[in-house]
Amino acid sequence: MLICGIKASHDGGVAVIDDGRLLFSVEVEKLDNGPRYSFLENLQRVTEILAREGLSPDVIDQFVIDGWHTTAADGGNAVPIRDGDRSMELRVAPYLEGPGDNGPLQRYAFDSYDFNGTGGYASYTHVANHLLGAYCTSPFAAREEDALALVWDGGVVPRLYRVHAARREVTMVSALLPVIGNSFADFSAQFDPFRYDADALSPEEADRRHLSIAGKAMAYAALGTAEPDVFAVFDDIIGGFRTLSTDNARVLGAKIASNRDELASGLSNADLIATFQAYLGRRLLDRLAAVVERQFPGERLNLVLGGGCALNIKWNTMIRASGLFHDVFVPPFPNDAGAAIGTAACEMFRRGRIALDWDVYRGPAIATGSLPSGWRAQACDERQVAALLQTEGEPVVVLSGRAELGPRALGNRSILAPATDPGMKGRLNDIKHRAQYRPVAPICLADRAPEVFEPGTADPYMLFEHRMRPGWAQRVPAVVHLDGTARLQTIEATQDVAAARILSAYAELTGIPVLCNTSANFDGCGFFPDVASAARWGGARYIWSDGTLYTSG
Repeated sequence: MLICGIKASHDGGVAVIDDGRLLFSVEVEKLDNGPRYSFLENLQRVTEILAREGLSPDVIDQFVIDGWHTTAADGGNAVPIRDGDRSMELRVAPYLEGPGDNGPLQRYAFDSYDFNGTGGYASYTHVANHLLGAYCTSPFAAREEDALALVWDGGVVPRLYRVHAARREVTMVSALLPVIGNSFADFSAQFDPFRYDADALSPEEADRRHLSIAGKAMAYAALGTAEPDVFAVFDDIIGGFRTLSTDNARVLGAKIASNRDELASGLSNADLIATFQAYLGRRLLDRLAAVVERQFPGERLNLVLGGGCALNIKWNTMIRASGLFHDVFVPPFPNDAGAAIGTAACEMFRRGRIALDWDVYRGPAIATGSLPSGWRAQACDERQVAALLQTEGEPVVVLSGRAELGPRALGNRSILAPATDPGMKGRLNDIKHRAQYRPVAPICLADRAPEVFEPGTADPYMLFEHRMRPGWAQRVPAVVHLDGTARLQTIEATQDVAAARILSAYAELTGIPVLCNTSANFDGCGFFPDVASAARWGGARYIWSDGTLYTSG
């Protein structure tokens, strides 16, 4: 059975599952150098994306659309969109399940649009896509084990669910905090360098600007120091809010900013952002521990994390290190980048299959395109790329196979560079037009990661925090963040991807099992879709793509 999942709002995309196997997931931003967080914009794009993958709407058995929070003229939930030249409202499920629903996996059916003449489409809540996108891709689902699922997305408070594998059921356990997922970004936006005038931007530009803040603020916090003494100030202000509102964190940040001498004397903007990030993580873990110990005494269940907040590596690491859970899993696309997969997984789960057969390299395939003048091509294998990295010390854009799923480059749409050069982080940030406080991630051979990093456990999707072992910060300084941490990606030497072969050969040549890894893309856009885009970008002299090295000059 072919199930097509669609995310129509920001981070738009299309994913297809065939009898429990993910064929592909294409995010709009990864087509034609689209802007980050791109909307689907036009329903004709569904047909175009299917056609790129050799499918037509006629072969799809079930279309499923992600739920959303915007409201139609009749009061129902809908996403404004076009169908060709016609503007319309595409009816969808709500953002979150409500009273009277048949549990978190309430299925909504609509006939207001027909993709292929079969009579409409289904829809599930936005929260459900995060919940099952995380669970169905987890090793727990593959083993048919129960798991708890913590979903904390932009528009909702953190919510804990339990997935009952044998019964194919999901039940709500508890809401955890009176704080919505956007709060970290909303708070950070009250302080430089993240403050901006939303009125001066279009709604779409303001939305894109706001969506980019949380990840940057997480990096910026390394310039500051978390001050636990200020936690009580946050508690008092949040406790005084009479209702749960999307404005609460903005009000909190504005109040701190205007009364800094009284409420947070001596703290810099980076200190305040670091403190609020630490506060949210601590309060989340305290509440999670209380609920788990009360409702599941003596059990050490598995946990999956979904929603945009699961991209925060400090919170993920704190939860995993707590010992509350047998194991913790976060997919590489816990945010809305995985919503098309998640909403298709909801339909798959409802039809009786709980585990999705997938791998992270299921995005769009790479192309070559028309290169600008001045570039020459020559045959080159992965070992030769490794030798080039060693001898030239230059960044190499690596574009191979199908793109990664989710927001982080994991070797197939990466810029790889030697981590031994202390100036490489600044150089990579310069060519990518990024602030100098932004970190550059290390990619490391999995079997040697415990030698270099603490804890150095398997982290194939860059979703947990690691620290450098003694001596290694001096050997690979380019991948050490300002606070001494690293957002590590581990990769198995036997993995059938070019990055694994390049890194293995580089380790043989140099003894260093680590390279710099940052995303290959235009500023503010998705990954390069072709070699020609990387050549036009011009930030690196070398581009390698599946056996061919392209060199400028």
